[in-house]
Amino acid sequence: MEKISVIVSCYNEEKALPLFYEEMERVRKEEFEEIAEFEYIFVNDGSKDNTLEIIKKLRERDEKVRYVSFSRNFGKEAAMYAGMEVAKGDLVTLMDADLQDPPSLLKKMYDVIKVEGYDTVATRRVTRKGEPPIRSFCARMFYKIINKISDIEMVDGARDYRLMKRQVADAIISLKEYNRYSKGLFSFVGFSTKWIEYENVERIAGETKWSFWKLFKYALEGITAFSTTPLILSSLLGIIFCIAAFIAIILIVIRTLIYGDPTSGWPSLVCIIVFVSGVQLFTIGIIGQYLSKTYLEVKKRPIYIIKETEEN
Repeated sequence: MEKISVIVSCYNEEKALPLFYEEMERVRKEEFEEIAEFEYIFVNDGSKDNTLEIIKKLRERDEKVRYVSFSRNFGKEAAMYAGMEVAKGDLVTLMDADLQDPPSLLKKMYDVIKVEGYDTVATRRVTRKGEPPIRSFCARMFYKIINKISDIEMVDGARDYRLMKRQVADAIISLKEYNRYSKGLFSFVGFSTKWIEYENVERIAGETKWSFWKLFKYALEGITAFSTTPLILSSLLGIIFCIAAFIAIILIVIRTLIYGDPTSGWPSLVCIIVFVSGVQLFTIGIIGQYLSKTYLEVKKRPIYIIKETEEN
């Protein structure tokens, strides 16, 4: 039988892990008992609670459980990458431990690959039930913006939860970039993909690790990784303000020749200086974002560092 690797990124998931494991075992026994073997790869992303101890207990009772524990918190992107690197399955799936990625969908995803011949089956939420309204609004705006400025299509509501053939996972692993945005990378490598929609599921236990600030930084990661439009925008702004300044100089010279040089008007001058300075700082900030990504890439630092696995 072929093997399915279930990769689970874990950061402070001590409450959710036992529930996740029991649900996955139920699905495996009911849907996959005679058609596929499973391996569970739990990636402990520098958790500060008892996540690693719980994973080790699961390993003691079930040899299908494997784990990778990082030396510190490297982020979910690094955890998914590490899981795909160590996975041995013919099919690979990425899931969250909080059961917001319904294991019950896995059999349907498997059938799509086997019967319909797709390389990847991905999931997207059609609702954002349980999320704060401002967060949902910002998420929708992000997808609209990124799809306007990027050549790579990003699906609104896309989850990292997907089932893919080994070839697709190997293609993702071959992309060694340090600053990773997996939703864009999955689109970048291509392959035939079918999307399955489902309504949002709230966490089974614990609290979300994605604050508004972390999501904002993640959005910036996606924009800078898959679009150079902000750099073009900053250049256009610079050209526009240079032309505006040139026209303003001509108008000031003409006014001075006709009406003289009154001393009034300095408040408007200060406002103009402050406004133009703000635009300059804004464009410099955009350029700085791209330079910072380049700076981190050229260092060639590892995406993650392993402290221990089930083998050592």
